[in-house]
Amino acid sequence: MLQKFTIKTHHRDEMIDVTDTVRAYVQEQGVQEGLLYVYCSHTTAGITINENADPDVKSDMLMRLDEVYPWEHPKYQHAEGNTASHLKASTVGSSQMVFIHNGDLVLGTWQGIYFCEFDGPRSRNYFIKVIAD
Repeated sequence: MLQKFTIKTHHRDEMIDVTDTVRAYVQEQGVQEGLLYVYCSHTTAGITINENADPDVKSDMLMRLDEVYPWEHPKYQHAEGNTASHLKASTVGSSQMVFIHNGDLVLGTWQGIYFCEFDGPRSRNYFIKVIAD
């Protein structure tokens, strides 16, 4: 089953930890073994997996993405003025796949799943698909 989730972002650039929501959904499905796909259907947002123990990782990642893809650049041509958000979303990617084993997500000790906003604040959607073995 494909499940749609809505998330409200509050800043132009932010990373929101959705691990608990994703984990709860997997447990509700009762799947013991399988695969989980988390997908973002927006061109200016994405999904990534990274450390969720130290909040400085999020701020460091967002800072560096801003340095690599500044919001304004004299050579940007996109009429909407959000070229940087498109570049950041392509760099992060639109989806992640996680194994499900013994009814839980197979993530490393410090790993979390993040919804990455690069053109907010907005109301956004992401999708979860669980495939049982």
